[in-house]
Amino acid sequence: MLINFFLRLKENKLPVSITELFALLECLNENIVFGDVEDFYYLARLSMVKDEKHFDRFDRAFAEYFKDVESSADILAYQVPEDWLRKQFEAALSEEDKAKLDSLGGLEKLLEEFRNRLEEQQKRHQGGSKWIGTGGTSPFGAYGYHPEGIRLGQNEGRSGKAVKVWDRRDYRDLDDSVEIGTRNIKLALRKLRKFARTGAEEELDMDDTITSTARNAGLLDIKMVPERHNAVKVLLFFDVGGSMDPHVKVCEELFSAARTEFKHLEYYYFHNFLYESVWTKGKRRHAETESTFDLIHKYPKDYKVIFVGDATMAPYEITHAGGSIEHYNEEPGAIWMQRIADHFEHLVWLNPTPRDYWEHSYSIGLVKELVTNRMMPLTIKGLEEAMSALLH
Repeated sequence: MLINFFLRLKENKLPVSITELFALLECLNENIVFGDVEDFYYLARLSMVKDEKHFDRFDRAFAEYFKDVESSADILAYQVPEDWLRKQFEAALSEEDKAKLDSLGGLEKLLEEFRNRLEEQQKRHQGGSKWIGTGGTSPFGAYGYHPEGIRLGQNEGRSGKAVKVWDRRDYRDLDDSVEIGTRNIKLALRKLRKFARTGAEEELDMDDTITSTARNAGLLDIKMVPERHNAVKVLLFFDVGGSMDPHVKVCEELFSAARTEFKHLEYYYFHNFLYESVWTKGKRRHAETESTFDLIHKYPKDYKVIFVGDATMAPYEITHAGGSIEHYNEEPGAIWMQRIADHFEHLVWLNPTPRDYWEHSYSIGLVKELVTNRMMPLTIKGLEEAMSALLH
């Protein structure tokens, strides 16, 4: 059964390997969990999934596979081991419950009847007191009532009396292709990290404290070190206005996450493409601008540069002097972008437009070429790719 489950995960494009499968099998051999689907779910997810962005794919694969297994009476008749059921019942029932069960014929009687009904039943059953189905008072099935029951194929119980919940999925969906939120962005941005110890000595150095104490004949000698902080410095440029208006929400989420994750963050705005000046306050962008030349001289080359924009405009806005739709630029935007790329060692462009549409835009192709193909979609996966590119 676990082999087929492993193959189902592969079919759902989860990056699982034999190593993870063996880890799961080892845990099961040690009886870390036994006879509980929810416990098995968490153990399997812990063993097989190494990145929480794959939780949603795992959930769907888990639900699909075990739904297939549990919805077939024939498969259940052969694949639910008797000793599994026996141990699950014994672990779940109190002494009082066991006494009630004995009065009804005992556990052996219940298990025998369960097997017999699986073999006899040929179709779905609703209500009643005998068949495995939904509703009713049979001890086998879902949405019914019986003091000692086996629940199959149901999102939740009604009476809270089922000994085993086979089918429940109430886990948070995460994926690298869905609409992203601030929390998910933070997780992706954390890949861009280079730690350094800065500031006052406020953090306990456990290893040095132990070594110093041992050298001091057992007298406690506490050693402190500065806290570790992300030393990465980021320069962030946002395209605003016009065709970027539909992407305001995701850009705000990215901005919020970046301000939390990066201690050294500087940001600026531009419209459509980079020219001789940028700004930091939209309401005063015509009166208070900063020279792009000044940025090149102000920030060292080790800053990581991130441009955010849909790169969708008339091609002449990139390639020609006077191409800007707001002012007369004496030099083409392409020259300014090349100057930025020549000065800073690491640069990426995040595009909120889905990648499938890029080939239909000539201007996007021009921008991709100027940033040496380091354009990524503004998705979780695209952010992860961008953070990796900025580190290399």
